[in-house]
Amino acid sequence: MDLFDELQQRVLPCDGAMSTFLMERGVAWERCFEELCASEGPLVGSVHTAYLDAGARLIETNSFGSNRLKLAKHGLEHRTEELNLKAVQIAREAAMGRNAVVAGSVGSLGITAEQARDGGIDRELAFSEQLRPLLAGGVDLVFLETFLDLEEMLLALRIKQSLSETPAICSFACTADGKLRDGTPVLAAFRQLLEAGAQLVGLNCAHGPQAMLRIVESLPADLPLAVFPNAGYPKFSEGRYQYGTSPEYFARIGVELARQGAKLIGGCCGTAPSHIAALATALAGREPVRSKPATSVRIEVVLPEQPQPAAEMGGVETILQRLANGKTVIVTELDTPKTLDMEPYYEGARALTDAGSDAITLADNSLAILRVSNLAVGAALKQKGITPLLHIACRDRNILGLQSELMGMAALGIDHILPLTGDPAKVGDHPGATSVYDVTSIELLKIVQQFNQGLNSNGKSIKNATRFVSGCTFNPNARNIDAQLNRLERKLAAGAQYVLTQPVFDLERLHLLAEKTKRFGVPIFPGIWPLSGGRQAEFLHNEVPGILIPDAVRERMRGMEGPEGQALGVRIARDLCEEALQHFRSIYLITPFLRYQTTAELAAFIRGQG
Repeated sequence: MDLFDELQQRVLPCDGAMSTFLMERGVAWERCFEELCASEGPLVGSVHTAYLDAGARLIETNSFGSNRLKLAKHGLEHRTEELNLKAVQIAREAAMGRNAVVAGSVGSLGITAEQARDGGIDRELAFSEQLRPLLAGGVDLVFLETFLDLEEMLLALRIKQSLSETPAICSFACTADGKLRDGTPVLAAFRQLLEAGAQLVGLNCAHGPQAMLRIVESLPADLPLAVFPNAGYPKFSEGRYQYGTSPEYFARIGVELARQGAKLIGGCCGTAPSHIAALATALAGREPVRSKPATSVRIEVVLPEQPQPAAEMGGVETILQRLANGKTVIVTELDTPKTLDMEPYYEGARALTDAGSDAITLADNSLAILRVSNLAVGAALKQKGITPLLHIACRDRNILGLQSELMGMAALGIDHILPLTGDPAKVGDHPGATSVYDVTSIELLKIVQQFNQGLNSNGKSIKNATRFVSGCTFNPNARNIDAQLNRLERKLAAGAQYVLTQPVFDLERLHLLAEKTKRFGVPIFPGIWPLSGGRQAEFLHNEVPGILIPDAVRERMRGMEGPEGQALGVRIARDLCEEALQHFRSIYLITPFLRYQTTAELAAFIRGQG
């Protein structure tokens, strides 16, 4: 039966990630994954086979970045035709005799029309050079995926149409509120693409299952919709992207996606054959939804993957000095806004400070989501008499830029910092951006120590030594706590002076944290996150790396939303604060989605305990 005819009768499962799964099999992230079609064809073929065995009815060729622009980064642009032909050959051999179709994967070039003009780049040539061998190799359809704006997608679709009548799927990586990079709502973009000849439209990458579900909930059921979520949000560790979403959870949300109108469902970054096997079982025999009431997009994402730190005491006392003077210290995370509407943010920072927070931590585009510069906001907070503690991520700057940022902080009198490796750029709202990672957070801590000695990383004098109070992060929720403790030792040896943890949601974990870290002799700030509802608890537990919420807590929160959910979340957080104060004189409060009223309430509660 033809795929499109079958989609009228049942929802079908597709394959999952190629690159992240290859990394799990030992391929280094620096490799050109598309070149593996030539050098390690059997390995690529084994990935296709694993997804087919799991129940995938559609597999994508390993050709996502096989265009002259992306291949040029590896010096392989002259092999564009060869690598695309090999990608189709491997996929077709894997699918032979199977009830499955082969889709030719074509990724976005990642540049705008203006950038192409300025750089003398012929985008039409780049797309046609990739599409011709894919079509000649015999793909059943073309999968245009992870595009960021409508103009480039229409260009690629037009070129495909000029070359062949082979069907096309047009899939975007959009923002959490269902918009493209240029602000176009995805629904409007989908309607244009269907008029232009696309057979299926879709969403992939950028978001985990729950965030993707929120977007799909806002779309009408009449769309021929394909959805490929990530397996939650990753962390980058020792050359690997690590995802925590379980196959069971992925399949459960997959069923919800089908109920909301998705016809073709697969996985993107972080998914593996185990996710697709669970999804295929859950979708077996499910008929597509024909109609449903449309809703507006309501997204409760995105949160910091790494714990956020503390701040600076207005040039008088550092957080370390306050602790040394016998005071309880509270630092509260309040991420800078995603827009230039700054007044609500400053009101929140003031309310938190008035309630008892000693410092406000400001993340550095956490989860690779664009936000207002934390350096600019930190400087403004300092002028208002509020102590800022700034994260500085290795993702966005090379070693030159990182040191320039440190010097800028010192020049502004901002002394509290938290060096972080940073979330990979590809998982955020600008997936075409490039991560830098000249150094790791540990190496950056060592550079900070040199600054405190009056030297830059090359050993040259900067004339005046800085006075940075630098911290690090720790995940007490990790399965292998000893490995985390070993890494913490390395961070402390590199110069970290305090520790902020990922949020802790059970009393036993607080006991374990106290027991395991007491030998280090540095202030530990256990993270406390006031949950806002049952859905948020499920999202955090299943999709955000480093967060573990016990079954008992999730059961208490299940079905609790709105004011009732927030009130229960605060009660649970107060119990955790009381227990934390039995072991520590420092607490790190995490503000969910700028809802500072709850963390202000907790800060006042902690002050009342003292």
